[in-house]
Amino acid sequence: MMRSNKVVVTSLILTASVVFPFAAQAYVGPGAGLSLLSALWGIIAAIGIALFFVLMWPIRRMIRRRKERLASSLPQSTPTTPSPQPQVQQNQREASPTRHSSDSVPPPSS
Repeated sequence: MMRSNKVVVTSLILTASVVFPFAAQAYVGPGAGLSLLSALWGIIAAIGIALFFVLMWPIRRMIRRRKERLASSLPQSTPTTPSPQPQVQQNQREASPTRHSSDSVPPPSS
């Protein structure tokens, strides 16, 4: 009988302390709050990125297999040498370097 009274009293005290909390006599400054928030955001971001990569892995694998299947179904062509690219003539003004008054060599005369 005495044991059940102890349990009842303890549970009443715990319930009252949860339902009617007293004001905490402590101060949490903005620095501690910001560091707590940044740590929380870091954990949430790490979990989100991990989930993203775990979910993207089968999709990337499927895309790679599809590309390999398409590449194997295409007829193989013989490698050819690349044709030379036509050279575009530059404007005379663009081809000659710009001379400054501090240059020691005078510009060529035409």
